[in-house]
Amino acid sequence: MNNKSLLCFQENAILWASQRAAVVARQLGREGAVVIDLWVIRTIFLCVVTGSAIAVRPFGLAVWWQAALMGAVFGVAVLVFEIRLRQVSLKRLMGAAVGSLLGILGALAMGVVLNISGAFPRPTVSFLQVALLLVMTYVGLVVGASKGDLLNLAAFGGLFGVERPGRKSCKILDTSVIIDGRIADICETGFLDGAIVIPQFVLRELQLVADSGDSMKRNRGRRGLDVLQRVQKMANLDVQIVEDDFPHLREVDMKLIELGKRMDAKIITNDFNLNKVAQLHGVEVLNINELTNALKPVVLPGEVMRVFILKEGKEYNQGVAYLDDGTMVVVDNAKRMISKTVDVSVTSVLQTTAGKMIFGRYDERMQQSPPTHGPERPEHRGRERDRERERPEQAVAHER
Repeated sequence: MNNKSLLCFQENAILWASQRAAVVARQLGREGAVVIDLWVIRTIFLCVVTGSAIAVRPFGLAVWWQAALMGAVFGVAVLVFEIRLRQVSLKRLMGAAVGSLLGILGALAMGVVLNISGAFPRPTVSFLQVALLLVMTYVGLVVGASKGDLLNLAAFGGLFGVERPGRKSCKILDTSVIIDGRIADICETGFLDGAIVIPQFVLRELQLVADSGDSMKRNRGRRGLDVLQRVQKMANLDVQIVEDDFPHLREVDMKLIELGKRMDAKIITNDFNLNKVAQLHGVEVLNINELTNALKPVVLPGEVMRVFILKEGKEYNQGVAYLDDGTMVVVDNAKRMISKTVDVSVTSVLQTTAGKMIFGRYDERMQQSPPTHGPERPEHRGRERDRERERPEQAVAHER
């Protein structure tokens, strides 16, 4: 590795580290107080459970430290269960609760049947009742949690009716839309609500582009990093960097689709192929190019518009102009008006997958004022030369 490549790598590493530190600092500033309060409550709970075990001495434990150890183990197990439970969706919690309740009812019914039948001795019946209760509760819990996503909580209304829209408000940014840069302008307008999610694997891909040996790719990657830094500084946005990854998938597009399924979020991109594949997988996509086409001004046939004829068209006697948003305007009878601003009448509008094309016609009679841009037409220069020739002849006739 030469000195130039090493210096470029160090600059990108320092930039990425500073952005990562800013994100962590902002998240700690927002969520630090809540996290500290939670851990204070957990510590108090662990101390209370340990003290209760010392006072009660369960299972006939005579030594105090054995009771304290048992209470501490029980408290840690409860805390681990609580931390894992926080990551489970409300649907899975409801499914697990319903499944475990049905399992308990089934175990109680089987226990009553075993008790009435008298086919086993009393100790065996007691063991079977406890075993059935544990097995049925566990099976109901696992099956209910796995089938919880099939519940439609929005049908109950109230508190459950707002869960799905809240989760749908997440937007996942693709690498292409970050490099494009227009997402920062859209975020500034306030049209995007909810959390802006930036996956870690997208950041890795962006850093690889910024470290590329190709100068063009390297500039695009650095521009993407600048766009992310600009988005993170917006106070009205909730920017989150998630560590979720899918090692069994190699393509970043498929990882984005799987993350969209897991988070029930939308993907923001301008990649046409990713748009189609994501729709096939049932993941909603917001395409920046489609938004740009939708925001282009509406032009109706018969309207008059002023354009600058930039170059010659493909057909005979055609000129080509462009609007400020990049829309192509093909003008008939405008070949000789190249490099001039003229008024044209719109004849038709064609909407294609690549964008919108406007067709118009140039007519000298509808010009409001003579064009001022570009070189003077040859016929104008010829008329001026004719006038100069006529002036000496008029002077001689006047003298006679």
